[in-house]
Amino acid sequence: MTSTLRKEQVLAALDAVIDPELHRSLVAAGMIQELQVDDGRVAFTLELTTPACPLRDTLRQAAEEAVRALPGVTEVTINLTARVRAGRGGEELLRNVRNVIAVASGKGGVGKSTVAANLAVALAQSGAKTGLLDLDIYGPSIPLLFDLHEQPEFDQEKKKLIPLVRYDVRLMSIGLLLEEGQAVIWRGPMVAGAVQQLLRDVEWDGLDYLVVDLPPGTGDAPLSLAQLVPLSGVVIVTTAQDAALTIATKAMRLFETMQVPIFGIIENIGTFVCPNCRQETQIFGRHGAAEEEAERLRVPFLGRIPLTPEIVVDSDRGIPSVIAHPDSSQAGAFRDVAGAVAAQASVAAVMRGSCNR
Repeated sequence: MTSTLRKEQVLAALDAVIDPELHRSLVAAGMIQELQVDDGRVAFTLELTTPACPLRDTLRQAAEEAVRALPGVTEVTINLTARVRAGRGGEELLRNVRNVIAVASGKGGVGKSTVAANLAVALAQSGAKTGLLDLDIYGPSIPLLFDLHEQPEFDQEKKKLIPLVRYDVRLMSIGLLLEEGQAVIWRGPMVAGAVQQLLRDVEWDGLDYLVVDLPPGTGDAPLSLAQLVPLSGVVIVTTAQDAALTIATKAMRLFETMQVPIFGIIENIGTFVCPNCRQETQIFGRHGAAEEEAERLRVPFLGRIPLTPEIVVDSDRGIPSVIAHPDSSQAGAFRDVAGAVAAQASVAAVMRGSCNR
């Protein structure tokens, strides 16, 4: 007996499934691909907006339940894939980079570079093509965090520097181009020129995400980046200390003035985890202060990273914690933050209506 089940019915059922982050249906967001209906057997591809999607299992289950509820359905096969949507980064200097995400802080000492390093590696582990650019001209730390000592090669044909690669992340820093121990003594225009060169003269093509580790504050490097590249968004790293939160707010206002989307706030060094008893102790401010500040500023709170002795040791060894201790609480927190950041990038891209196919 031939089923009367039609594709239109299946699409209507899937159109009722809403992605809670995009606030759009799976159909409207272009996430349903290659739909096939053969008698009562339904097969389709659920194309997520990022491989780091934190709701992948939830969306798949909701889609399957919606289709199975249709009369006549006997079998549902879902192929789960991901394609990163292009945000505001895929233009001008970085034509083939889908999203440029800045990691900023108001003040130094909040662990911003450690967060940027682990964020980039976690995104790469999810399957996204990821790069990490260190724009802290005066105090580059990415070479130390990845134990990099060699200099990048120069492609004579393309006239571009080739990023070094660690843990599937393409890496570039001014620190890789200087003699070890050499100090940078440059004024503002030279810093702006260096930022432009690190964007223009490096082979960044084909990335889903380029994470940019900015120096603390609101100086030449953040301003130059925001002027040169249409950023997908910025992530603000802070501790729960009042001074850090106050200055982080000022950094956020800078990017708002430059019309850069604010992806949210990450609280780093949220608690200290004792290596012996594993008890957590609040170090800076009070618990929940950064989350409350995010709520007050009406921006997403992206997560809280605990401080453990392993993070310090891993950083000194040049191995990101998500690699050195993949099953630890801090690695899990970094992966959760990476998923939240990727989700914000997807929301910004979909809302902007930019979808490179």
